[in-house]
Amino acid sequence: MDKDRIKGKAEEIAGKIKEKTGKLTEDKGTEAEGAAEQVKGKVRDAFGKVKDAGREAAEKVRDKVEHKPGDRDDDIDQEKDEVA
Repeated sequence: MDKDRIKGKAEEIAGKIKEKTGKLTEDKGTEAEGAAEQVKGKVRDAFGKVKDAGREAAEKVRDKVEHKPGDRDDDIDQEKDEVA
């Protein structure tokens, strides 16, 4: 999990607390700040998800490139299967 996702979730929670505090104290400014922090946290979490997806896609490509058919290791494995 990307650190942006963790920070985003923390910001969302902090924003919810701040928004509730603003509602309880009838402070519209604090309430609005809390709502804004929640949005900021959701955006940061989404950014982290995109980074995670990009990292996973890069790993898949790297794995395919490193283990492409015809590699020496694949040839040895195939020879073992044919002998057995």
